[in-house]
Amino acid sequence: MSKGRGSASMNMVIVISMICIFVIAKNTNAETHKVGGPKGWTFGIVSWPNGKTFKAGDVLVFNYNAKLHNLVAVDENGYKRCKTPAGAQVLRTGNDEIELASGANYFICNVPGHCQTGMKISINVD
Repeated sequence: MSKGRGSASMNMVIVISMICIFVIAKNTNAETHKVGGPKGWTFGIVSWPNGKTFKAGDVLVFNYNAKLHNLVAVDENGYKRCKTPAGAQVLRTGNDEIELASGANYFICNVPGHCQTGMKISINVD
């Protein structure tokens, strides 16, 4: 009888080990990108993604003055029109981290006039 319990315990250890390996492997492939480099999330940043390669699971770090700016993930229409969709979450921490999804990823600052002056980025992930 104890032999059966040992087998179940061993199987559980193997499953947990495999999950840990998968999580570690996934995280080691992801990169962290500081949006805007040393200037951070600010005006005129629209071209920052140009020439950079992004993968699904990469993390964008948005550093900004939370008293002056914010961050909103929007759809393509929101990006083009600088409009925040109803129900969108407005982040205001000044140090927000967003994991990129496959496809198009759009971000704006929705403080009046900020998006219109280039405080927005579009990142396409294959």
